[in-house]
Parts: sequence; C-alpha cells; structure tokens
Amino acid sequence: MFEQFAKDVDVGLSAQEKNLSSKYFYNKIGDELFVKIMNMPEYYLTRAELEIFTEKTDDMMAYLGLDNERHFELIELGAGDGTKTKKLLAAMNHNGVSYDYIPIDISDHALKTLVDNVSKDLPETSIKPKQGDYFECLNSLKKSDYPKVVLFLGSNIGNMPDDMACQFLQQLAANLKTHDKLLLGVDLIKPAAIVLPAYDDDQGITRAFNLNLLQRMNDELEAEFNLAEFEHAPEYDEISGVAKSYIQSKCEQRVAIKAIGKVYHFAEGEKIHTEISRKYSDKVVDDIISDTEFCIAKKMTDGNQYFADYVLNKR
Repeated sequence: MFEQFAKDVDVGLSAQEKNLSSKYFYNKIGDELFVKIMNMPEYYLTRAELEIFTEKTDDMMAYLGLDNERHFELIELGAGDGTKTKKLLAAMNHNGVSYDYIPIDISDHALKTLVDNVSKDLPETSIKPKQGDYFECLNSLKKSDYPKVVLFLGSNIGNMPDDMACQFLQQLAANLKTHDKLLLGVDLIKPAAIVLPAYDDDQGITRAFNLNLLQRMNDELEAEFNLAEFEHAPEYDEISGVAKSYIQSKCEQRVAIKAIGKVYHFAEGEKIHTEISRKYSDKVVDDIISDTEFCIAKKMTDGNQYFADYVLNKR
C-alpha cells in the first residue's frame, strides 16, 4: 500500500492538472470523518437512501428475488457502517431467508467496525467480511453456485467518470452469473442549492475530510504540507449533474515529500482534484449500462426523489 500510495501521489501531483485518488480518503481518520459527514444535516444522500431501505424493504426484497426458497450471497461493495444495509438484513432474517452477508472493503478498520455493528444488532446474521480490492474478492467467490445479489450503495459509483463507471459495471458483470442482481444506489440530479451544502457543510467536516488527504501524506510519506495554506473548494454544475471537490492552494508554494524525494510547486489558486460526485437521471444510467450485461428491472426513490436505488439484472 505504501509504495502504491507514493506512486499515485507522484503521478497525480506531477500532472498538468493535479489530482489525488479519492480512495486515499479512507484511513482511520477519513473513515471516522465520513461517518460524521453522513450524519450532517446538509448531507441528504444518506437520509434519502435510508428512507428507501426503511419504507420499501418488502418491495426491495421482492425486486431482488430474496426469498426463503434458496440460499443467497448478499455481497456489499464498500459497506460503510451498515446503517442502511441492516434494514434489509433484519427483514431477510425476519422472513427466514438463508444467506451469507459478504461485505467487501479496502479499509480493514471500516470492515471491523461494520462486523461489530452487525454482530451486535443482528447476531443471527452470517457475516463473512472480505478485505481488499472489489474484483479480487468477487473473483474468489465465482466458484460458488449460490445466486448473488450485489449492493453498491451511497452513490459510490458517482465517484467515477461515466466511462470508468461503465468499465466498472462491465467488470462487475463479468464476475456474476446470468440472473444475478445488482442494487445500484445513485444520487439524482437536482439544484445546486440542495447539492452544494452537502459538500461544504457549516461545521467544516467535509473540509476536514478533504484536507485529511494532505495530513495522510504528511503522516505516511513524510510530506511537508501546511494545511492552513490550503482550502476546500467544491463545485457543482446543475446541467451536467457533476459535483467536484478540490484542494486549492491559497498561495504560491513548494512542498517537499521526503518518501518520494521530490518537491512539488503550487501556484496561488492552483487546485488538486480529489473527487467527482456524479448525479444521475434515468438517461444517464441507461447510457452507462448500455455497453454492459446489466439491464434495469426496477427503480425505487425516496419521497423527495433526491435518490434512487436501481435493481439491475445480469443478462
């Protein structure tokens, strides 16, 4: 991880338009900050998807084909703290569904927290966590003949440009069998007055989450970033439905990273792109899955139609 982190940082900060991968948000501090973000009053995404999981659980089970006639593997990619998923797990337990819950996450800390939460609240649940890359873990499950339902929630797919999202879904489909299902949670396109505060809260939690990337480089790569000389800079385009997060340099400066052995120059106002948060419509989802083996079977939304969970079938 150290060598890959250093390599990715060097490539990103050496690019003409500087960038850092959003996957490096999630160390122990980043995990804790993101849990706080999900509970912010401005962060409507979690509440909207939780409403779907709370109010439409029976419909969700029916659409996903989760019945008590077969054993299932319920696989969740990037499970977080499991708040939403536990609603579905509780319903499956209540209805006598036989299943293994298999959360997959790159963060060992996030997985341990999830396992503790599920084991405490739903002790009857068979939980088999896997730490590592999504597709490496999925590949290890291909030998199983049990039907699979994959959860990819929280609009995590929105962290990818559309072409990358299409490639991701193509690769995901390649690890599934015909009739396996994917529950894809996406944030819907809406006005900036609703979206931007979710990425620039009054408490400064999102700012701390974004700038933690610099602190992580200080801690792990012996970088010399002065966090006070950088600021959190979110943007959102209502037409395209794309929100972006940047770290912006407040002044012209040079920053050494000892583990890489380089010094990087930042102009005043220069930005480091850290995250994309794509918002969706039916057309955007259709376009992204058009070259994949998935097709839309059902769509569920919250009451405000801020968020949607799509049931996709593997053809």
